[in-house]
Amino acid sequence: MPIFEYHCGKCGNKFEELVQGDRNRTIPCPQCGSSDTEKLMSAIGGISMGGSQSTPCGSSGCASPASCCSSGSCPHAG
Repeated sequence: MPIFEYHCGKCGNKFEELVQGDRNRTIPCPQCGSSDTEKLMSAIGGISMGGSQSTPCGSSGCASPASCCSSGSCPHAG
């Protein structure tokens, strides 16, 4: 059962919910009870299964910083 992150349009609360069954149903805000909630996009962590190491975008070995950092500021640059 997946855990989704939601944002309440009424009070601004961000919360997580374990969703069983219909993943598209409206989830009410636990803080104010409003049904004006929206499912947020979450970052997906990468899982390495071995093999070659990929170089983070923005580093000196990055093959294509423009394709993975379209905003112009690379989150991997340090």
